[in-house]
Amino acid sequence: MQQIVNFILRNKTFLLFALLLFIAVMLTIQSHSYHRSRFINSANFFSGGIYNTSNSISDYINLKQQNKLLHEDNKRLKSILYNTQQIPDSSYIDSTNYNKKYKFTAAQVIRNNYAATNNILLLNKGINDSIKQDFGVISSKGIIGIVERTSGDYATVLSILNTTNSISAKLKKTPHFGSLKWNGSSPNKIQLSEIPKIATVTKGDTVITSGRSAIFPKGIPVGTISNFKLDNAENYYEIEIELFNDMTSIEHVYIIKNIDAKTIENILEKND
Repeated sequence: MQQIVNFILRNKTFLLFALLLFIAVMLTIQSHSYHRSRFINSANFFSGGIYNTSNSISDYINLKQQNKLLHEDNKRLKSILYNTQQIPDSSYIDSTNYNKKYKFTAAQVIRNNYAATNNILLLNKGINDSIKQDFGVISSKGIIGIVERTSGDYATVLSILNTTNSISAKLKKTPHFGSLKWNGSSPNKIQLSEIPKIATVTKGDTVITSGRSAIFPKGIPVGTISNFKLDNAENYYEIEIELFNDMTSIEHVYIIKNIDAKTIENILEKND
């Protein structure tokens, strides 16, 4: 306490000057509208900068949580997109009218192979999350693969970059469909076969899932046609597709459950 008193006594002239200067400045600001507005704007700029910096730090700290929330929101939107029933002769889609055929589960890729011929992904969701064999897996950009095996908390996925995997796909602009199968050459391209010669095929056209299996809904993006030619018998096209997904950097995915899958399989088995 004595040190504070000594400091005031030593600097009484400067402190008195500072106090009188402060009083003069405040009186000037209060009595002149221009000076008052300039002061308020300066104070707002200063405080705004502090709040902006504080929010930026807070946003960075909460980035992981925000990414999780965004992933969950994307899952909800995809569920609406692929479950919506469009009413014939209607100019709009009622987003409240779906048949609940597909259920989406958000997951994260914790291991990804793409340099071999039979590539597998590992996801952080499994039996405990109701994930089963033959569930489809997609990302925000398109198709990824099919669940092969599951354990309590994990699932392995047969990537589309797996030479043993075959998926039904179609041209977006025509009803013609064929088999999507990787030839093992490039992780950026996949091949589509069995498209008949009568189909109109053009470079740049989009290829999507056909919906002719119980695994994937119709319309999930695959990629665009980069090249094509007729096979040796000249009856079907051999089409090369540039994938929408960068399969070398997959992180967040969605696992698709078709609620009607068992019913569809039972019907198909009876017809065999």
